[in-house]
Parts: sequence; C-alpha cells; structure tokens
Amino acid sequence: MGGAHGAGAGTPEQEELAARFEAQRAELTRLAHGMLGSLAEAEDAVQEAWFRLARHGATGIANPAAWLRTVLSRICLDALRARAARPEEPSGGPLPDDVWCDGAPGREGGRGPEDEAVLVEAVGRALLVVLERLGPAERVAFVLHDLFAVPFEGIAPVVDRTPAAAKKLASRARARVRGTGPVPERAGQRRLVEAFLAAAREGDLDGLLAVLAPDVVRRSDPAAVPEGAALSARGARKVAGETLVLARRSRFAAPALVNGGVGVVVAPRGRLLLALTFTFTPGSTGATGVTGGARGSEGAGGCAVGDAERTAGAFAERIAGYEVIADPARLAALELAVPVE
Repeated sequence: MGGAHGAGAGTPEQEELAARFEAQRAELTRLAHGMLGSLAEAEDAVQEAWFRLARHGATGIANPAAWLRTVLSRICLDALRARAARPEEPSGGPLPDDVWCDGAPGREGGRGPEDEAVLVEAVGRALLVVLERLGPAERVAFVLHDLFAVPFEGIAPVVDRTPAAAKKLASRARARVRGTGPVPERAGQRRLVEAFLAAAREGDLDGLLAVLAPDVVRRSDPAAVPEGAALSARGARKVAGETLVLARRSRFAAPALVNGGVGVVVAPRGRLLLALTFTFTPGSTGATGVTGGARGSEGAGGCAVGDAERTAGAFAERIAGYEVIADPARLAALELAVPVE
C-alpha cells in the first residue's frame, strides 16, 4: 500500500500535508480496523481518507486529526453498509489449512500477517467477532465512543444523528457487546476454560487432563474435524489427545459468552470460524482458582496458569463436555458477547 507521498505530494505545502497525515496513519489504521475488522480494508479506507485530504487541502481545516477521523469514519460506515447489502456466504465445507494463518496475505508495499495479528490482539478476538453482529451505525458509534473516546457531538455528524441519538446507538451496541452483567458462577467456569486454552496452546497433556472430567464428551460439526474423523469422542485422555493434535487452532481462540454461557470463539483474523460451547460437572465454582505456579504462563484472559493448577483436584469442577460448532447457519444463530469480569 503506497504512502501519502504516493498521492502526488511535491510542493512544500503538499509535503507538509503528507507529513501531518503520516503522523496520524497508525492511529487511523487502528480506528479503521476496529470498524472493519480487516487490515486490508482498513488500509484501503485510510488511503482513501488521504486522497480526500489531498484533494481538499489544508485550507479551512482547523483540526486535521478530527477532520481525518470524521472522514475515515464515514468511509468505514459506507463500507460496512455495502458489506451488509451483500453479505458473504460461507461454504460450510471443511476448513482449509490456509485459514489458520493470522493475518491477511502480504500485499506489495503493505503490511503482512504479523501486523494484522497485532491489531486483532489489540482490539480482542471476541470483541471483533461480536462487533460483526452490530449494525453499521451501531458499530461505528461504539468503536468511536467506547474504544477511541470520541464524544457524541463528534459522532453525531458521522452517523447523521443528533448527539442524543448517537448516544443511544452506542448504548444499544454496548448492551449487545457486553451481554448481561457478571454472573458469579461464570468466574470459575471462565478460569477453567482459560486453563483449557492455555494447556492446549502449550501442548500440555497433563494440564488438559486436569480440567477435563474423566468421562468428558467432545462433539463436533463435520466441518470442524478432518475428513473421515469421528464427530464425537469420549474420555479425558482421548479428548485431550485430539485437542493437542488440533492445538494450532487454540492460538486463534478467545473466551466469549456463547448463548449466555462461558464458551470460546475461534477467529483467525478476527473472523468467526468456530465456536465452542461447554458443559461443566457440578461443583463449587467459587472454589475454582487459577493462582499461578513456578512456571506460570498467561491464559487467554490474562490469568496466570501454572503447574499448581495442572494437578488433579486443582479445580472444584471440570469440563464435562464441549461441542465445536462450525456450521455457518448454527454460527449465525449464536448469541455472542464479550465476557465481563
């Protein structure tokens, strides 16, 4: 992707304008990525904002940063509306190997997968997935206000609403993003799921066995497993072994609320491909703890997960079963939200 100078900057005034734009490019890219969820689309939107600035010139722009943010937000809103008018239809077939690459393919003069991965992690996989469920105006209002602290007076002209109406848009989006408030039993279940993800990422068989019930059952949609593989498995050791075989998927996983319960979304590039729903054995969830050990590592939600939690009895309850959902129609029907501590 070409820089601002590629748009024809040459005079001292144009060079100064280009330099001021380049100083804003990283922040503008983060904003566009939050709205669009794609690095390639975000960079295209940012470049279009530069073209408009170059055509307009600096005359009459008292606050270039605010002007660019407004123009870019309108570009993103138009892109979201166009996307909503022609939604992509997933194939529903087995997931190809090249899906498991976190980032858009490298583009000549642009950035590659590592850059997209950084942006995805900065916003959060679960949040990006949930943002996809919002209407265009809701998403723009939420991202501008909740992620970039833009006042509603600045959001109103972007979404063609009054400030009060823009506030309602953001509030409605926030309710959908966050779901219901904290539920006490979810805290222990979330730590259990985080320990499951951490063990899967580390290839830690003992860690998986510590969080799985002895008679745990795994069920999967056909598209979620390799061709010819069984759609279900029973027993902690068998399920744990299968989980390690597919461990690369855990790199793209994050805890989420799925249909109101603690679950997981698997989202390379922030795009939902799989969702996991869990059932748990009866137990005192309040006693479930993740306190870290001598060789602790960071869990999916930032909790330290260490050897002390990788032993039998470390958890008051275990994972009794989980289902891997990959069918597009089933994924679309899920209620998703970002867990609230």
